[in-house]
Amino acid sequence: MSKKTVEDVSFQGKTALVRVDYNVPMKDGVVVDDTRIVSTLPTLRYILDDGGKIVLCSHMGRPKGEPKPEVSLAPVAEKLAELLSEAVLFADDDTVTGKKAQRVAEQLKNGQARLMLLQNTRYRAEETKNAGEYAKELASFADIFVNDAFGTAHRVHSSNVGVCDYLEGVLGFLMEKEVRTLSKAIDDPVRPVAAILGGAKVSDKIGIITHLIEKVDKILIGGAMAFTFLRAQGYETGISKVEEDKLDLAKDILKKAEQKGMRFLLPRDVKAAKAFEDTAEYVVREIDKIGADEMGLDIGPKTIKMFVEELKDIKTVVWNGPMGVFEFDHFAEGTLKIAQALASSDCFSIVGGGDSAAAVKKLGCEKEISHVSTGGGASLEYLEGKELPGIAAVSDK
Repeated sequence: MSKKTVEDVSFQGKTALVRVDYNVPMKDGVVVDDTRIVSTLPTLRYILDDGGKIVLCSHMGRPKGEPKPEVSLAPVAEKLAELLSEAVLFADDDTVTGKKAQRVAEQLKNGQARLMLLQNTRYRAEETKNAGEYAKELASFADIFVNDAFGTAHRVHSSNVGVCDYLEGVLGFLMEKEVRTLSKAIDDPVRPVAAILGGAKVSDKIGIITHLIEKVDKILIGGAMAFTFLRAQGYETGISKVEEDKLDLAKDILKKAEQKGMRFLLPRDVKAAKAFEDTAEYVVREIDKIGADEMGLDIGPKTIKMFVEELKDIKTVVWNGPMGVFEFDHFAEGTLKIAQALASSDCFSIVGGGDSAAAVKKLGCEKEISHVSTGGGASLEYLEGKELPGIAAVSDK
């Protein structure tokens, strides 16, 4: 790890601006899943135990530069206080860094509390543009910056990149763990290594597939993106989602995999329906028997069996993206069976955010997975071999 972490600096008598990813699911103004909050507690406790004070900042949702009560972080402050058993002051300031927030910060300086949470950073339009004086205003609350928000590490925003122009920046424990774990899986894995990739579009995963062909021993493809590859191989895919403008690219990827001697596995059968809806009216079709008026919405039983078999001898697995339309119960089986296979395996397994993480959660098998990433888009870009701006911006050792 070439970047400084919280263990490389002293927080004694200092205030840390800590960027976290508290973009958590809410219902009726209550946090319904506190996983992302819990994952930052080791960093927060370390700073407090080292004699520091904390100003937390996070985004929630997409308010697009306007204060919107439904994405206020007030319920998050309550949940954090409960988890930490410690008072958390909430700066309910629509400008995030204005006079209200500064008055709350005075209470930290006076020793009345040790933690405060700023309002949703995206209440300001400058946040997502990393523009204007916003980063400087955020930095003015603290002496040092700690980035523990892997979920936004791939974004160039004021609260994770811009602030590093004004403060020394270090990584929190969660960020450090994400980087170490993903690096180990890609750059120094125990072999054989497999990647399981799903989701809707080949175009979303071009970079990751191209990068992983050089790194892994086999790639298993599910989700709607499989149909672009199947069409490239000459199969009729009915009205399944196919990116017509990516067929040549799909052919190139298939050829490259063949030249590398790497196993590139596509579905043998699918659950097909005539409409994109959660319906009991589906049939299992071999991939050369999909009807002209049918679309594939999940991998079929033969494919599930093949994929599970292919994973038996694997020592390291990276999984990103669902195998079917996971939000529909009738087409969630492929995704859930992959999650089950990984949970019951003794391989080193990484699940990269989004629907894949949701499947693991739905089965209640998070503890059986070696690492469930807190960042979907960020883990994707990291696995593509890209440098993440939120990590690049903090100080080098």
